[in-house]
Amino acid sequence: MNKTIITTADAPGPIGPYSQAVLSGDTLYISGQVCIDPKSGELKKKDIREETGQVMKNLEAILKAAGMNFNHVVKTTIFITDMNQFSTINEVYGKYFEANPPARETVQVAALPRFVNVEISMIAVK
Repeated sequence: MNKTIITTADAPGPIGPYSQAVLSGDTLYISGQVCIDPKSGELKKKDIREETGQVMKNLEAILKAAGMNFNHVVKTTIFITDMNQFSTINEVYGKYFEANPPARETVQVAALPRFVNVEISMIAVK
């Protein structure tokens, strides 16, 4: 199996024993990203709009490090702590997938790392 670890300083480093992303063949598996600003290390969570925007910026940086963009994304998983915030998260997320959006599920969970409100993971294919 061909497995390449993808890392970039333009997205937050892992806060546990995992990689930002793994490229296997033409498929990129991106670990769940939260709203950590990679430059300051601080959480960007003034509101759910800012929080989701930072998550998407982090995902975009990892895609770029692998030579991809949002057009390559085939599947996403969104974890949220409050389903009442779904429409706002969806609005921000949707701006990155205006045409041909990927498959997706959204799941409400009890808590997320660093007590953030949203975490998104992705699978992309070249």
